[in-house]
Formats: sequence, structure tokens, C-alpha cells
Amino acid sequence: MADTPHGHPEAPPTQAVILAGGQGSRLRPYTDDRPKPMVEIPGTGTPIIGHQLSWLATEGVTDAVVSCGHLAGVLQDWLATARLPLRVTTVVEDEPLGRGGALKYAAAALPRADAPWYATNGDIWTRFSLREMAAFHTERDAAATLALARPRIPWGAVETDAFGHVTDFIEAPPSPYLINAGVYVFSAGFRDLLPERGDHERAAFPRLARERRLAGFPLPQGAYWRAIDTAKDLTEAAKELVGDHA
Repeated sequence: MADTPHGHPEAPPTQAVILAGGQGSRLRPYTDDRPKPMVEIPGTGTPIIGHQLSWLATEGVTDAVVSCGHLAGVLQDWLATARLPLRVTTVVEDEPLGRGGALKYAAAALPRADAPWYATNGDIWTRFSLREMAAFHTERDAAATLALARPRIPWGAVETDAFGHVTDFIEAPPSPYLINAGVYVFSAGFRDLLPERGDHERAAFPRLARERRLAGFPLPQGAYWRAIDTAKDLTEAAKELVGDHA
């Protein structure tokens, strides 16, 4: 458990927001009759959001707010009948608010307004220590911390020497750049910095970065992370799951 800047230990968050309102157009036909987080990882019998809620619960989260939009009723019906490992409430956007607006709208329904919170995009399937990320966030006195992933490039790379001779081929190498992994730790006051409508990455984050109040937590070596954007991602996730249990 990390100390706050005033020397008092701060417990990791126990509440979280899941953004689950996207249409998932690149995952059609899977998303023709269900929202993207309700698409099942082949072989698991569980939708993406089920894996997320299970992960959050193992990391000490007791309350989650799910921000719904596209085909919200399908997601709400599943939540109403599933055996959930934590308390879940839903909010529904009557009109698209953008990711930043959706975060602000959902955060208003969190049970502890004066406490920090996690957030995740509804199409992320990952496993790493949120408690470690929360400690990192506190140690840096950040208003917001985003997880950073280094995904594999989906193409083979070619290495050359100074004379232009091909020296090697590398299949799907890690990206040289870190990307926003779609998982966050937010301090209680961050909600006030979010836009009513629009994207927090274009509004709140640049301002916090200029003020050195935005932190980036690199995912630990070997941590599993995948964004489920296309049918190929579903197939790859299923293969990786089999590999993990082989």
C-alpha cells in the first residue's frame, strides 16, 4: 500500500467504471445483436465483460458501474441473470457523449464520490495487478494514470544493415512505441476535469500532461493484454487462452 503525499496510506480503489457503449462495427456480424462487451471469447462461454468483472473482483473491486449505449438491454439482461462477483449498476447514455462524457456520466453513479476509481474500456481483455498500478498512481501524486501496453505489430518486420542488405525477418515483433492500454486509475477529483461531452484523451489528458499530473504505468513483463476489435482478435485470444492452459 502506497503513502499519499501527506504520509497517510491510501488503499487501492474498490470501485470501477466500464465503458460498454460502443457499437463495435468492426466486429460485425458478432455485434449485430449484442454490444461489443457481450461478444464471447471462443471456448470460454463468457462475454468479454464477464472476464473484466471477474478480474476487477480479484483485484479488490466491490462496485462497478457499466456505461451502456448500443443495445444496452442485451447487456442489462445478462447482468441481471449472471452470477456476478461484485455489485454492478448500469447507466445508459440517451445520446452518445463520447468517451470522456461517458466516463463523467458513469462516475456520478459510483458509490464513493470522494474515493479514487478504476476505469476500463469494454473491449479490453487483460490480466495484471491493478493494486500495483494504484500504488504507482499514488506515489506519483497523479490525477490520472493510464496503463501502457506494447502490442505486437501485426506484420513481419525486416531488418537491414547500413548497406541495405536484409539481415533478418522478425514475425510480429513488439511495437517500439507504448500505447494507451485502455485501463486507468483516477483520483476522486478527476471527474471534475472530464468534459460533459467529448473525449478525455483530447480534453483532460493533454492538460494534465502539461501539468505533470498524468502518469503512465507500463504493463509488467509478460502481462496479458489484448483489445478485441476484430474477428481476428477473437480468434487470437482463443488461441492464447488455450496456450495459457496447455
